[in-house]
Amino acid sequence: MFCPECGSTDKEMVGDICIDCFLKEFQMIEIPKNIEIQICSHCNSKFEEGKWIDEFIPEEEIIYRALERNIKIADEVSNEIINLEIDQIKGTIANCFVEVTGEVHGVQIEETHDSQVKIKKTVCPTCSKVLSGYYETVIQFRADNREIKSEEYTKADEIVERTLIKQSNSDKLAYCPQIAKLKEGYDYYIGSFKSGKKVAEALKEEFGGIIKESPRLISEDKSTGKGLYRIWISVRIPEFEIGDFIRYENKIMQVTSISKNSFVGMDISTQKKHNIPMKNMEDIELVKKAEDIETTTIISKSPQFIQILDPIDYSAVDIDMKEEFADYNIGEEVNLIRIDGNIYLLN
Repeated sequence: MFCPECGSTDKEMVGDICIDCFLKEFQMIEIPKNIEIQICSHCNSKFEEGKWIDEFIPEEEIIYRALERNIKIADEVSNEIINLEIDQIKGTIANCFVEVTGEVHGVQIEETHDSQVKIKKTVCPTCSKVLSGYYETVIQFRADNREIKSEEYTKADEIVERTLIKQSNSDKLAYCPQIAKLKEGYDYYIGSFKSGKKVAEALKEEFGGIIKESPRLISEDKSTGKGLYRIWISVRIPEFEIGDFIRYENKIMQVTSISKNSFVGMDISTQKKHNIPMKNMEDIELVKKAEDIETTTIISKSPQFIQILDPIDYSAVDIDMKEEFADYNIGEEVNLIRIDGNIYLLN
């Protein structure tokens, strides 16, 4: 066949022209002369293929990836080998070249291309939220019918900090931009709802209590028309503490331990322990605090009674002898609690 470009009649034809004329204009690859990549200046995440990638990658590797993503290889090329080189980096601009070898219609060819990669420092959406003090959740740390003690606030602060540090390995919004110290308790503002829930669970794990969530509509997403919500999570810890005295199901108990979902109360009349679900907290009445415990002295003892001195008026009070009092001795100091006009000797 006759090549209209060079007049040759004895060469392989590619379409309407010979292989030599075809290869004169043929490019194995296409790559832009200028490529721009975005990197967050705060967390080093990269904007790739329409989304932010949160992983640490050295700057040179970012440049190589940008080159690879922007190379288009012609369909006619086979057995291609592509070599990428960074010639020089000046500031935020990397001068690069791409060397390609491959086969086109059985002919081994090579070509080189220059490309410039510009690194644009910006702020990713997540870091933008962090910098603006963005939050999705408010943890309301409260106590039921009492003031929270200073040592409880200190412990709560430690739990919030420790939980958020642990969460930050997988959640960039695991942070607390603000703590509102109110008369009724602390409000912890947490960046993400996911980490907020972890904080609430950690507080409950330590103090017990009840968790309630309350979503509040704050605005509307103009692009989707969907409502944007923030979640208020109430962590309400019990009115009672370890050592306090409560009334539950007509029994007077002393609280001996508190856990995440339940607490243990010991019936001060029978010395029997009861495991009570924390969800029943609203059915519990605090009758005396641990600091209301009084100290007195045993003045006499018989098989039926143990006699103590009332610490208020120094009168003698007979208390039914129980097995747990058998080892008490005359003159020994013991503890008692006064509830509803009755005196209970504590073991």
